[in-house]
Amino acid sequence: MKLTAAQALVRWLSSQFIDIDGQEVALCAGMWAIFGHGNVAGLGEALHAARATLPTLRAHNEQAMGLAAVAFAKASNRRRFMACTTSIGPGATNLVTAAAVAHVNRLPVLLIPGDVFANRRPDPVLQQVENFSDPTITANDCLRPVSRYWDRITRPEQLLTTLPAALAVLLDPVNCGPVTLGFCQDVQTEACDYPDTFFGRQVHRIRRQGPDPFELEAAAKLLRGARAPLLVAGGGVLYSGATAGLDAFVRATGIPVAETQAGKGALAWNHPNNVGSIGVTGTAAANGLAADADVVLAIGTRLQDFTSGSRALFSNPDRRLIQLNVAVFDAAKHGAHAVVADAGAGLEALKSELARWQAPAAWTSRAAELGRTWQARVDALTAPASGNQLPSDAQVLGAVNRFATPNSTVLCAAGGLPGELHKLWRASGPGSYHLEYGYSCMGYEIAGGLGAKLALPAREIIVMVGDGSYMMMNSEIATSVALGAKLIIVVLDNRGFGCINRLQQACGGASFNNLFGDALAMPEIDFALHARSLGAQSEKIDSLAGLPAALERARAAPRTSVVVLDTDPGPSTGEGGAWWDVSVPEISQRAEVMAARVRYDAALARRDG
Repeated sequence: MKLTAAQALVRWLSSQFIDIDGQEVALCAGMWAIFGHGNVAGLGEALHAARATLPTLRAHNEQAMGLAAVAFAKASNRRRFMACTTSIGPGATNLVTAAAVAHVNRLPVLLIPGDVFANRRPDPVLQQVENFSDPTITANDCLRPVSRYWDRITRPEQLLTTLPAALAVLLDPVNCGPVTLGFCQDVQTEACDYPDTFFGRQVHRIRRQGPDPFELEAAAKLLRGARAPLLVAGGGVLYSGATAGLDAFVRATGIPVAETQAGKGALAWNHPNNVGSIGVTGTAAANGLAADADVVLAIGTRLQDFTSGSRALFSNPDRRLIQLNVAVFDAAKHGAHAVVADAGAGLEALKSELARWQAPAAWTSRAAELGRTWQARVDALTAPASGNQLPSDAQVLGAVNRFATPNSTVLCAAGGLPGELHKLWRASGPGSYHLEYGYSCMGYEIAGGLGAKLALPAREIIVMVGDGSYMMMNSEIATSVALGAKLIIVVLDNRGFGCINRLQQACGGASFNNLFGDALAMPEIDFALHARSLGAQSEKIDSLAGLPAALERARAAPRTSVVVLDTDPGPSTGEGGAWWDVSVPEISQRAEVMAARVRYDAALARRDG
């Protein structure tokens, strides 16, 4: 079959399918494309011809379309992915942040930036980055450190080997992450004879690895000897489709469950074993149990610093850690006993191994009481503000949470909101909570909301975003309107970077370069008018009291709707939470910094002692 390399790539992608619960669907849901001279003639022509089998979507920013693809993969629990193509140069380098988000969060996305001419005859071409000592280096090499698999296509025949290798990474539960294929623009248009069999329909299934018997037995022995066991549910529980298995396991054993940002929603907020979020943004219930736990079973989590309280949270001197994770790289962290397995397969095997064993009744009773006490605090912290005072983030999310239904998904990424959401949002179950907090990427929110809506068109996507992230990336409001992918966007305007301002002051620093005011002048921005100019329905409300009615109007609207309100940049929820290692200067002329350093040194001593 004689095809150009671009035509071959598109045809091959169109022939890949995945079995999801017995239903075969296209593995690649579509190609985001912003065309330029590096991809319009080759890939552009091929995509136009194949638009019935591989939809092409146009975005307004390469980083945004990459983030939308990342969110699509996350909302699809890593079972499907989207591809992105850009031109050579700035279009390609704009993908770096999106690739980093996918890399950190272990999410599949296929990036196909255009590249220079493989034959080098017209060098240097427009937008070419020339390395004075190595002519093989191009802008696409910036994507190497944030790609799980990277290749440059300099011959049409290379697709026969690189495409299956790339797909193996995208589907691998362990190595899953971004794939970059730099596609030389002359090679895209070159014709080659490809074997017909290369384009045959292929149906894939995600590998589900079971545990090693020795590792399983040792983990079960540790749990049977536990007086105070705690389970930490990470994103791997959701990605493996193991939420029902988690429910069955904890009901059988009585072990309380704390949730990471990625794992939140694995159990409904009112599940009898759910004690809420853990770590720096954790609940008093979960963190109180974590401090005393003697055996911690962490499932599908990297235990990054926000989860582990910078390795200070699990403070029982006799603690033992079990890491049940599909990746050896993660399972071996923190000196853990490793159980290398898919979360679902591991939970099922562990439940069988622990038949008729239950956690001590006094421990489970304490967990239940702490959980009830915390939920009473949530009611108080998220109660409506009185009068016309500026509301806190907690009060706003409380109103949004009361508005949400079991069919709603809340989505956020950066600033102070993720911490408040992790502590206070009452997630109704799997799919109801979507936080990108591995990379905490400002600008993810609206683009990510679009990707989540494309993955879950039947769900109501509620994007909560601060004014800082809105200003960084908002162009995909227009894309959501154009695609009919309706979002409800709540913009909390605290006039600056309120979260980092609080951190700055907690470290003894003066409020500086974060909040708008006399020292940092900024024109008053009409976010509602701006969103309206991008095609959305929008309104600004003057108080928290008007938010419920505004949200109902947004729900009734036929297209993406934006609700804006001013909030107080100062308060955040003090209850719960754990220490976070943010280094403070050893020497400063500010007394406040030196006092913060004393507190910091004391915290280090407690952790390291």
